[in-house]
Amino acid sequence: MTVRTRHGFDTLVSRVEKAIADHKMGLVAQASASRGAAARGVKIPGNAVLMVFRNDYAVRMLKASVPAGIEAPLRIYVTENADGTASLTYRRPSAVFAPYASPALDELAKELDVIFGSIVRDAGGG
Repeated sequence: MTVRTRHGFDTLVSRVEKAIADHKMGLVAQASASRGAAARGVKIPGNAVLMVFRNDYAVRMLKASVPAGIEAPLRIYVTENADGTASLTYRRPSAVFAPYASPALDELAKELDVIFGSIVRDAGGG
């Protein structure tokens, strides 16, 4: 799912970081090709992958399905649009975890769907 926002790239990244914390999730890691390129003097449109999870969810996920561990942390992708605004892209946790066919994992994913939807809504709004 992709959501266009009216925010600029750096502002949207900050808003996502705040929304992650507000919803009591952890920002596990962040990667940005545009920031890496800028460090080399190369300008490309802004992009950042924010990797999000929380240990209690990780424990439950692994109890439900060890192979599903490859999916964590879940990702939110922020990209800069040509008009200077930025967009958020993410996969619903229920879609990410569906292939593992585990009722316990499906239940966890439904909880995470609500949290990730709220993070994206809060970060992209206003």
